[in-house]
Amino acid sequence: MPKKPNKKPSNAPVRARPRKAANKVLKSATKRPATPAREDMGARIAAALESIAASLNASAVRPSTPDSLKAADAFVWQPNGHLVPVPRVSRVELGLLRGVDRMRDILIENTERFARGLPANNALLWGARGMGKSSLVKAAHATVNALPEVNGRLKLIEIHREDIESLPLLMSLLRESDFHFIVFCDDLSFDGNDASYKSLKAVLEGGIEGRPENVILYATSNRRHLLSRDMIENERSTAINPSEAVEEKVSLSDRFGLWLGFHKCSQDEYLEMVRGYARHFGFTLADADLEREALEWATTRGSRSGRVAWQFTQEIAGREGVRMTGK
Repeated sequence: MPKKPNKKPSNAPVRARPRKAANKVLKSATKRPATPAREDMGARIAAALESIAASLNASAVRPSTPDSLKAADAFVWQPNGHLVPVPRVSRVELGLLRGVDRMRDILIENTERFARGLPANNALLWGARGMGKSSLVKAAHATVNALPEVNGRLKLIEIHREDIESLPLLMSLLRESDFHFIVFCDDLSFDGNDASYKSLKAVLEGGIEGRPENVILYATSNRRHLLSRDMIENERSTAINPSEAVEEKVSLSDRFGLWLGFHKCSQDEYLEMVRGYARHFGFTLADADLEREALEWATTRGSRSGRVAWQFTQEIAGREGVRMTGK
């Protein structure tokens, strides 16, 4: 029986379907033109973003300028280059600081020479806690700044311990001013592998520019060398030349020309502080009762210091309804 011929020979060319052309036609047919509503929504979003950016720029803290230093007698330094004015400094009057007469006289003399444009030393106030180190710095500033020949041209600027690395930026700002400045760092110390003390060393002495003539640095610390004993011992035990490693660390405190040591007060000195506060604020408590309660207060705190005497004074003032305006 004869075979039927194939309808399509195997060697016949296969016609390709125009898929790309069909897809283009389909896309063009389904593509919708932009509507005015969508264009308006995009414009509103763009305007809102521009408004947000403008408000952020306006609210950003701008770096201070030399003219900003006229705003107050005291400031707090921010590492972003901004000086925050302090309208009222928390301080104790100089006459209320007892048991620190020698350190008081030395610091006042040094501060007064500096405010008059004469040579003066950076000062490190170190020693027992609560003995009035920071209070003495703030009181010395207020006392010298009130002198007629100074006439308010001595400014106090506090820099926090964690912002020490920004100290060169602060120096460049103060260098351009006509005022004199005490840059004050309270409770200054360094631990572990903290290398920010090198910024302080460069400012105190040794840098190319050095310390500006209108700037002096006062620091308080519980440590004489500003470094923990463990930190110094670690340097000695791990260094190839132990003496050189320790000298590198200890040399920081040597950059302060004036060292003022504060030591724990005796019972008589503690009671004299309490009696001085009582006379100043006019307490009615009898002297015998005042001393008895003051000693009991110190016993419960486990220490005698100017801070403990002040805390006891606050207790008595609150009990007698006396407003304390001396701090």
